[in-house]
Amino acid sequence: MHRHPEPAANYGRRVEIAFSIAIRVYFHDTDAGEVVYHGTYLNFLERARTEWLRHLGFEQQQLKHQFGVLFVVRGIELKFVRPARLDDLVNVSVAITQLGRAQMTLLQEVSCHGTTLVLARVNLACVASGNFRPQPLPEEIGAALSKANDINNIMRESK
Repeated sequence: MHRHPEPAANYGRRVEIAFSIAIRVYFHDTDAGEVVYHGTYLNFLERARTEWLRHLGFEQQQLKHQFGVLFVVRGIELKFVRPARLDDLVNVSVAITQLGRAQMTLLQEVSCHGTTLVLARVNLACVASGNFRPQPLPEEIGAALSKANDINNIMRESK
């Protein structure tokens, strides 16, 4: 198992991330003040995790049907720094900070124009798709996640 400093230690600092996606803020993402509703950030974070897994070669349906596993959120910690606003183009990033046998912890950041808006620490568990019991990461998935984790480590160390 790879262990790294807790992501909370990164709060307040920009984090170099190996994967990110751009998401446009639409009217339905905002509240009456035309700022992103706090719950909407969870959707942005989920979308980035899904695209990150796809980037690594794993579709959600493939995880369920071919590997018999799902990733479920065990815990999430959010720090709201600044609001995103209607029509902003935000970047949502994903980086592994801890990788275990049947779980991982990610650091995710929502930013706009280089400014951190939201930081999230997300703990995901790998569970069997039939009974939702903890399941070790399938070998192929674990190898891809380890490689992604190694890339994150190289990026951190080069700074």
